[in-house]
Amino acid sequence: MHATVIGGRGFIGQVLVRHLRSLGWGVWVPERSQPWPDAERDLGHVFYCAGLTADYLQHPERTVEAHVSLLARVLQSDNFTSLVYLSSTRLYDGLPAGTTATETALLPVAPHIPRHIYDLTKLTGESLCHVFGQGKARVARLSCVYDTTPQAQGFLPDVLRQVQAAARGETITLTSSPHFSRDYIHVNDVVRALVDMAQGGQHVVYNLASGVNLTNAALATLIEQHSGRKVLFAHENTSAEPATVSMDRLAEEWGWRPRSVESVLTPWLAHLQRAS
Repeated sequence: MHATVIGGRGFIGQVLVRHLRSLGWGVWVPERSQPWPDAERDLGHVFYCAGLTADYLQHPERTVEAHVSLLARVLQSDNFTSLVYLSSTRLYDGLPAGTTATETALLPVAPHIPRHIYDLTKLTGESLCHVFGQGKARVARLSCVYDTTPQAQGFLPDVLRQVQAAARGETITLTSSPHFSRDYIHVNDVVRALVDMAQGGQHVVYNLASGVNLTNAALATLIEQHSGRKVLFAHENTSAEPATVSMDRLAEEWGWRPRSVESVLTPWLAHLQRAS
């Protein structure tokens, strides 16, 4: 099996490259300066991990290039076996509180809202997969991806680094509110699902999430119970309850569901407590 991982030096891309190679795949990670299309190269199974998450407002031109323009060139090159495009469950942020977000949900976007440049470009990328994918393209809508390794990025990995740096009995303060909630999925579950999607699927779009929104308050309780550290919050702001991401499509097609945060973090935190 041969794969091309575009964005293979990012957080998810690096884990995916290691996973594919452990399975015996040949993997090519192109440089950012790689010209497209490359008519001479068989791309095999393409995993499109390129994208901007935190700094898309500061670099809208790079956001459009990563989420749309480069993708269009790759899709039109037609020298790939399959393509999996990484999108986001952020697209569900505008849904009413308490909604169950399925892959067929109608998604509200407003061009005059600056942050929606992210949503609009991701949706344009998804549309390109439908139009130019020739039945070979799949879309993975990812929730908040985390890992317990030092190089992981995002809110939860930052929290875990604080926990790891603190002594047992010490108090850590999170620059957030106990009322905020997110859906977290472990990076190992993500790469497992991406490989499943690359090798075939009945649908174009798949949610990749745990299917459970974890509040910061519940996360703090988990940390305190199993690590011996105490947790405080910097503010008490509230926000609308996010939609619950449905994982039925993946579960019905491949027969498994991503693990809960509790099942992953409980042994990790317990080991940390024993070692401190």
